Amino acid sequence: MSRSYVGAVAVLFLFVVMMLNISEQVVKRSSRKGLINNISVGYVVGGIIFLELLVVVGGWKYKGDFIPLSAANLNLDLTNTHALGNVLYTDYIHLFQISGIILLVAMIGAITLTFNKRENIKRQNYFEQIQREKASAVSLVDVESGKGVKLDD
Repeated sequence: MSRSYVGAVAVLFLFVVMMLNISEQVVKRSSRKGLINNISVGYVVGGIIFLELLVVVGGWKYKGDFIPLSAANLNLDLTNTHALGNVLYTDYIHLFQISGIILLVAMIGAITLTFNKRENIKRQNYFEQIQREKASAVSLVDVESGKGVKLDD
């Protein structure tokens, strides 16, 4: 169990290192003034977090409605992982799928933000490779005896 956890942390660490842009970049100042800037986005995110905290604190009001653990109907034949999987993939499948979509969008956003096209690098053109014909790929040269082949053409 601990090996898979260490593997997951290692993969996460490698993903973060790959996404970091180590090269030095020129910082551009945004001259956008208006509704969408850092301060207004910060206020919106702060307000959402504050509302979530109010919901969590307000949840303690209904604390007496919870079922005590001694009255719960437990199946001792199931492991914790199996029971968690049953609950996650039956009762909360929609929330699980939504969280997966949010993580996918976050991953695509991180890749999009860190991607930059580098200049002076040879790149493959797959379409040219696929469309290549035998006549343009192979050339037969009739070499005169004793002259050799000139490779600098």
